[in-house]
Amino acid sequence: MALLVLAIVSVPLMVLQPQGLPRYRALESELRQMHRGNEGLAHEVRRLDAEVNQLRTEPAAMERIARDELGMVREGEIVFQFPQ
Repeated sequence: MALLVLAIVSVPLMVLQPQGLPRYRALESELRQMHRGNEGLAHEVRRLDAEVNQLRTEPAAMERIARDELGMVREGEIVFQFPQ
């Protein structure tokens, strides 16, 4: 009987301690945030993988990157620069 009373009293106390249920709920919330972050990163990896694939297979994609990001031009082209 004493063991039953001890269990009835101690179990709720253990669950409600800072290391009990509140900690569990905080960890669950953190886990959900991590899963959302992982999904976002997985999406970014897929996008970058598609871009790398495109650069490997399509010369036009490589030329676009060279022109847009590196400012390169073909031989014989005239470049006009306008003040911003």
